[in-house]
Amino acid sequence: MASNRERSGDERYAAVAAECACLNFRKASRSVTQLYDDVLEPCGLRSTQLVILVAVAACGPSSIARIARELIMDASTLSRNLKPLEARGLVERAPGPTGRVRFVTLTSAGQRALADAMPLWERAQQAFLEQFGFGQWSGFRKQLDKAVRAGRTAG
Repeated sequence: MASNRERSGDERYAAVAAECACLNFRKASRSVTQLYDDVLEPCGLRSTQLVILVAVAACGPSSIARIARELIMDASTLSRNLKPLEARGLVERAPGPTGRVRFVTLTSAGQRALADAMPLWERAQQAFLEQFGFGQWSGFRKQLDKAVRAGRTAG
């Protein structure tokens, strides 16, 4: 097979599009995100918002930096994504134990929103697994964890 340097421009870019881990992960992510967004629509949350609420609930009262690390997300991006959730009264930022670091917590409205979203999340998860394959998901999830580690350590 010809290397990328030996191919014509169109062939080279087609090969990059087919082989690029970043491009293919993003395509898969957008596709799965659209499925979850469609199913979650009745509760008024987008999948990206649900993921943040789940992380806040799982971490307990935590700094933005800690939650961002859990989500492998830039802290400033997480901070921007928290603003609409704060505006809806689903999360709040309050001083932490030392008073210097602001902690993010779920409000009671956030806990209710998360509880209301869970049956819809279960439906989206079931729909995804039916298409992807229940037996293949566990192994693929392990491969995704490996991809996360590779992405974090390769740079």
